[in-house]
Amino acid sequence: MARILIVEDDQRIRETICRYAVEEEHQVEEASTGEQGVLCFRKKRYDIVIMDLMLPGISGYEAISEIRKISGVPIVIVSARGEEEDRIHGFEVGADDYLTKPFSPRELMLRIRAILRRGTLDINNHRIAVYGGIQIDFTSRVVMVDDKRVSLSPKEYDLLFFLAQNKNVALTREKLITNVWGYDFSGDERTLDTHIKRLRQNISPYGDRIVTLRGVGYRFEGD
Repeated sequence: MARILIVEDDQRIRETICRYAVEEEHQVEEASTGEQGVLCFRKKRYDIVIMDLMLPGISGYEAISEIRKISGVPIVIVSARGEEEDRIHGFEVGADDYLTKPFSPRELMLRIRAILRRGTLDINNHRIAVYGGIQIDFTSRVVMVDDKRVSLSPKEYDLLFFLAQNKNVALTREKLITNVWGYDFSGDERTLDTHIKRLRQNISPYGDRIVTLRGVGYRFEGD
């Protein structure tokens, strides 16, 4: 069971998502504007956020940016804006998944289930690894940079953990996508590149440990 915040101005869509989520035994709260969504998030803790983009007042992009200032909670965009640039911008501001309207509520629930399942895995037998100024606690999913905790989205955590677990190994784009997003991934390679870019920024000044291998993929340089 998870606590889900739905930020959507279309009441019919909110009710549909809510009905399917309750059937999955999740607890659900609703907001009809971006401002309401951010306010709800500041007052309570949620396990996942479902966010529309075209909202009254501040946009979904802006709401995600505000939430990302205080939390790495999983965020799934559900929007009628399905162009590639819209999807890329959604990932750039911090979304973890993107579903285009009209959508299947069952597919949305499956994606939520997959995100929540990945978030509960214990990795590498509770090991803490240190790479220069980066400290990774694989059990609690906490990353410290120069002794300061950094906020990463779930996908950024998964990427960093998988890269670090395979330090000094050349990882193809296909292998990274399969292991971090899964076999049902429906995006393109630019999604991976966008998340790598954000991850490098968030672990700055050590972002250059993630090396681009042209025509192949990426490698994490460990000590």
